[in-house]
Amino acid sequence: MAEPVDVRFLETAASLSPSGPPPPVGPLSDLRALELFDAQLGSRHLDLAARWLRSRDQGFYTIGSSGHEGNAAVAAALRPDDPALLHYRSGAFFLERARQVPGQDPLRDVLLGLVAAAEEPIAGGRHKVFGSRPLNVIPQTSTIASHLPRALGVAFAIERAARLGVEAPWPRDAVAVCSFGDASANHSTATGAINAAVNCGYQGLPMPLLLVCEDNGIGISVRTPDGWIRAAYGSRPGLAYFSADGCDLADAYATSVRAADWVREHRRPAFLHLRTVRLMGHAGSDVESAYRAPAEIASDLDADPLLGTARLLVDRGAATAEEIVRLYEAKRADVIAAAAKVMDAPRLGSAAEIMAPIAPAVASFVPSAAGGSEPVTVAQAINRVLGELLDERPGLVVFGEDVARKGGVYGVTRGLMRRAGAARVFDTILDEQSVLGLALGLGLAGMLPVPEIQYLAYLHNAADQIRGEAATLPFFSAGQYRNPMVVRIPGYAYQKGFGGHFHNDNAVAALRDIPGLVIASPARPDDAAGMLRACVDAAENEGRVCVVLEPIALYHTRDLHEDGDGGWLAAPGGEPVPLGRARTYGTGTDVTIVTFANGLRMSLRAARALEGRGIGCRVLDLRWLAPLPVADLLREARATGAVLVADETRRTGGVSEAVLTALADGGFRGRAARVTSEDSFIPLGDAAYHVLLARSAIEDAVLDLLAGHTGRG
Repeated sequence: MAEPVDVRFLETAASLSPSGPPPPVGPLSDLRALELFDAQLGSRHLDLAARWLRSRDQGFYTIGSSGHEGNAAVAAALRPDDPALLHYRSGAFFLERARQVPGQDPLRDVLLGLVAAAEEPIAGGRHKVFGSRPLNVIPQTSTIASHLPRALGVAFAIERAARLGVEAPWPRDAVAVCSFGDASANHSTATGAINAAVNCGYQGLPMPLLLVCEDNGIGISVRTPDGWIRAAYGSRPGLAYFSADGCDLADAYATSVRAADWVREHRRPAFLHLRTVRLMGHAGSDVESAYRAPAEIASDLDADPLLGTARLLVDRGAATAEEIVRLYEAKRADVIAAAAKVMDAPRLGSAAEIMAPIAPAVASFVPSAAGGSEPVTVAQAINRVLGELLDERPGLVVFGEDVARKGGVYGVTRGLMRRAGAARVFDTILDEQSVLGLALGLGLAGMLPVPEIQYLAYLHNAADQIRGEAATLPFFSAGQYRNPMVVRIPGYAYQKGFGGHFHNDNAVAALRDIPGLVIASPARPDDAAGMLRACVDAAENEGRVCVVLEPIALYHTRDLHEDGDGGWLAAPGGEPVPLGRARTYGTGTDVTIVTFANGLRMSLRAARALEGRGIGCRVLDLRWLAPLPVADLLREARATGAVLVADETRRTGGVSEAVLTALADGGFRGRAARVTSEDSFIPLGDAAYHVLLARSAIEDAVLDLLAGHTGRG
């Protein structure tokens, strides 16, 4: 069945004739208009081909760009070395950008994505995205507005990389462009990123970011109020505003050129409001007539940007009606022929093939000759190694809330700004999405970002920047794009003097299920230093996204068993800490206590008390929550045949679930039990200890476990 938009175009285009004297040419020449019309035609027929493929059970994606083809003008106003993060309706932009770079076959590339072909050149069949390394189009998935913080980071990184002497993929005068829909403009992720961009500009920091809102007036079925985008962004101080009719190619081109030139000259953010229509519904499965009146749908068909460009060309005398129809049908034939050729293209055939870009990390630690020999605390060890890393690696940058002048809430980054300079150690606004967005952009620019999220509880409102953006980029680019980063997060509980769940958070489930993410959880000073170095190496050498969960309550701890024993101090810069390797304390043969972070100190104290009762313990510090040190776990479990998991996180969604599962999957046949914190938020004051894991609970659980012990595994 023919699509109404297809029928309407052909009927109307065939009857076109000049409406009067040729209009003024303006900045859009006839030749340029024909080139952009070709991109618009290609985009439209890709949408039609997507539905044709779907009808044959050969295509898997039908969200199209029809009605948005005016975005070809935005691509024409920019350069191919301007990094672009595109809305999923930016098909014409992608085709016009490809026209500017020799050797491209964008129609075939997009079709390969529609059929999930393994040879598709950006995502390798993992998802249909607009992305290309030669075109400087950074692939984005369809999550709403999640790419705007990264766009903020890319724009910031263009200047910062040049200032630090880091070779970025883009020239110093480049402009970052980010397109999104009017519905997305309301998302907190978008408003936060735009606010951060304006804030940077207000401080005089270069922020060459062109924000392109493709406003079709509707998000799936929910209407955007008339005039809302202009009202929200049209008069915001610090944000230049440009508005264009996306259905009028001449207006869209002239306005896009002005907007792009303004950003390139002033190095400040600008908002290009491109008014569009949405044709053929939200996607192939969307029945528009269920929520839109026939007159409204017909009005959008009349405003079809392809018809607008056809009228422009006919009025100028650059093409006749017959030539317009011939161009349209020739493009259809090209696209359908290409679609027929890719229908049977091989698809991803195994889990290993699919997961190759996010394969488990391997140890890449290279020990440094630097480092002192005197024992220090965890906080001092982290501070020392950060300073050494800043000295060794000119592209490494440390940033976050309060990390620079103040040196962090706990003094962990104290003195680093003075040591490395304000361009490499700097404070950010209080917005975790923007902090992580900066890291995403800086990593793409060739730098090595080490952002800090001030508390673990503060991560949760921005976790999608790790889950949906950082971790997915290598997956959806088949490893062609990497955003290396090491996110430091002070967390866990047991702080004295700081109450409540925002400063004492033990929820790690949101991180543990992210494929490919490295999660370090050091407890002791030497491990903190070595593991941080290992993460930085994994980020730099393999493009890994790493999270270091630092136990706040152990930052300044000095003693282990008695006051003044100095048992928690250690000299950093010693043994390497390979990714996914645990550390064992003791050689007891009765029970293995498996733990991490604050649980290590409690378990070592419990082990000493149990040894006084004749029970020989060994304590296994996991150190890495991902990749989990399964081989070490099984070895130490079998050494005693009895395992107690002492887990300071929650019983549901906590680390102990993964440990017990690993034991079962590994064939461990001994006895195993766990003791955890409760499934509760953490209250103020001493009440916290009613819901948190305690040393006494570990001792009692070991006694209960051994009372029913039946033999070793």
